[in-house]
Amino acid sequence: MADAVLDHAAARPPAAARAERRRRYAATLAADRGARDRRWPLLLAYALVIAFFVIPLAYLVSVSFKTPYDVLSGRFLPTDPTLANWPAAFGATDLGRFIFNSVVASLASALVTMAIAVPATYAMVRLDVGGRFLPTFTLATYMAPPVVALIPLFFLLRQIGLLHTLPGLILVYGLMNVPVAFWLLTGFIRQVPREIDEAAWIDGAGSWRTLVRIVVPLIAPGLAASFIICAVLAYNEFLFAFFFTTGPSRTLTIGIALFQGERLVNFGQMAAASVTGLVPVYIVAVVCQRWLVSGLVSGGVK
Repeated sequence: MADAVLDHAAARPPAAARAERRRRYAATLAADRGARDRRWPLLLAYALVIAFFVIPLAYLVSVSFKTPYDVLSGRFLPTDPTLANWPAAFGATDLGRFIFNSVVASLASALVTMAIAVPATYAMVRLDVGGRFLPTFTLATYMAPPVVALIPLFFLLRQIGLLHTLPGLILVYGLMNVPVAFWLLTGFIRQVPREIDEAAWIDGAGSWRTLVRIVVPLIAPGLAASFIICAVLAYNEFLFAFFFTTGPSRTLTIGIALFQGERLVNFGQMAAASVTGLVPVYIVAVVCQRWLVSGLVSGGVK
């Protein structure tokens, strides 16, 4: 019996070891508590950023279910929700046609933009066409206010018979977003090692074949991201659509503006039309999220 007691006492860790374990355990708890305390400011910042983007959208949806009295009251939530604004929005204007025109104009203009920007960017980045002046000039054109181009574009479109037509608007949008696409594609093309192009040239491939067969597949995520961004920019444009379209060729941004009368603004119907117009954009964002994120990330890695 005495031997068992002695063996049990010998098996127990000494007091110093137990104290060391307690000290380490307390230090671990303190470190975890400190890490949680440090995460609170970051979580708060995330919450503020999310609220900054979500609250306006939530208020827009709320206004679409409000009566005119609720809109003027300024409350966030409707006190007497109504669905009357939604059928009224489609009945007051040809909203479906406007959305269709916006989708067609944005997608077609993005194709025009990429068809111009991809070879132009490759020529300026890889072949040094234009030296330093042409890339700088291309980006500088986007800094000018769009209103300065209204009168020249108006007469040019009228001269070629595309004024107040959807193809004319597509052409304007396609040229308008070329500097944006050039700025985005420059980083993607620079990510491709120049040795790949030189090896293709040594094998007899010309510049155009090298671009189409080698460079374009390598920068496919960047092409997708640039295409989506240019399409969204065209979808949201208002100024050129206001001056260069009329009647059946009008886009969604102009259709939403039509809800503003001389003495009365139909905020509820305008909100319903705006929410409806957001649906295609969010569908594209959800469906193409993987390509958009991967393209922007790959273009930002140096």
